[in-house]
Amino acid sequence: MTLFDGITARVIETPGLNVNILERVGDDPEAPPESTVVLIHGNVSSSLFWQEIMQDLPADLRVIAIDLRGFGGTEHAPVDATRGVRDFSDDVAATLEALGIPAAHLVGWSMGGGVVMQYALDHPVLSLTLQSPVSPYGFGGTRRDGSRLTDDDAGCGGGGANPDFVQRLIDRDTTDDAPTSPRSVFFSGYVAPGYSSEHEDVWLESMLTTSTATGNYPGDAVASENWPGFAPGTVGVLNTMVPRNFDVSGIVDLPEKPPIAWIRGTVDAIVSDTSFYDLNFLGQLEIVPGWPGAEVAPAQEMVSQTRDVLDAYAAAGGVVTEVALAGVGHSPHLEAPVQFRQALLSVIGYTGDPPALSPETEAIIITSID
Repeated sequence: MTLFDGITARVIETPGLNVNILERVGDDPEAPPESTVVLIHGNVSSSLFWQEIMQDLPADLRVIAIDLRGFGGTEHAPVDATRGVRDFSDDVAATLEALGIPAAHLVGWSMGGGVVMQYALDHPVLSLTLQSPVSPYGFGGTRRDGSRLTDDDAGCGGGGANPDFVQRLIDRDTTDDAPTSPRSVFFSGYVAPGYSSEHEDVWLESMLTTSTATGNYPGDAVASENWPGFAPGTVGVLNTMVPRNFDVSGIVDLPEKPPIAWIRGTVDAIVSDTSFYDLNFLGQLEIVPGWPGAEVAPAQEMVSQTRDVLDAYAAAGGVVTEVALAGVGHSPHLEAPVQFRQALLSVIGYTGDPPALSPETEAIIITSID
C-alpha cells in the first residue's frame, strides 16, 4: 500500500470484519465530532484515492478514510446485495463505533455517496458531502421519478460489468494497451480528458485492490426475458445499487436534516443523464444492439434524479449547495482539489483559517438550493 507523507494505515477490529483505515499523523484521536471528517470511497477504488485531500485539509481537523469491504486493506467479505448498500454502511457504523466516534461529517464519492446517504437514514450525521454520487434511486433501470422500468431490473447489476475489465482486475493489469485495462478505464471514466498526476500509479494500485471473489465485484446475474437479456442476482457490489435493492430518497423525510454539499463535474462519464455506463444509453447510441426504444428502456437521468431529491430535501427544510465544476469529470477531489476543499469546509462549518484559493475557482458554478 503506497502511503503519502503524513498518512498512516491501521486495521480496526469490528464484530463483522477487520476494516482498514487511513489517518493523518498528528491528528487528535480525541477530536470532537464537529471536527471529524470521514471519507468513503467509491466502486473499484479504495481509501488511497483520498490521500491528496487528506494532506490538504486543515491540521485542526481529524480526517479518516475507510476501506469498504472487498476494497483496499479491508477484509473481502461477501456483500449481500438484497440489503442495498447496508452491508457497507453498517461496516462504516461499526468502524466509527470502535473508534468511539458517535457522529461525524461524512464524505462519499460515487457509490460511497450512496453509502453515506444510507448511513444518514440509519445513524446521526453532522453533514453530508456527496461527490459524483450514485442517484438516490440506484444505478440504471429507472425513470426520472424513480419508478422501475422492469420487475426484474433488466440490464442492471453484475451482468453489466465488462468481463475483460474484470479479468484484467484479476490479472492486476497495469498496462494501457486496451480500453478495458484499469488504467485506460481510469482515464476514460474517472477523470476528464487532460488530467495528469504524478500519482497515477497509486490510483491504479487502488483500483487493483478490488476483490473479484464470489460476492464482491461485480456480482452475479440471471437471465431475463427483458432487454438486454440479463437481470441482477443477489450478491456482489453492482447488485447493491439496482433499483429493487437501493432507494435512499427517504433522506427527504429525515426529521433532523444535516446540511448537504453536492459536488459534481459537468463532464462526468459515469454519473450523468447520459452515462456511458448505462446500458440503456449505450443502446440508444446503438453501441449495444437491439435497444427497444425510449418508451421501454430510457436512459437513466441520474443527475436530474439527484437534483429532484435534493430539491425536495431543501423544500422540506434542509440546506443543500450544488457545486458544478465546469470541465471536470467523476473525481473533483483529484481534478479540482481547491474547489472541492472549499465546498467541504463550507458545509462542515469550518471556522479556522480559510483555504487558499486558486484562479481556477472562477470555473465553479455554485447554486444554493433553498
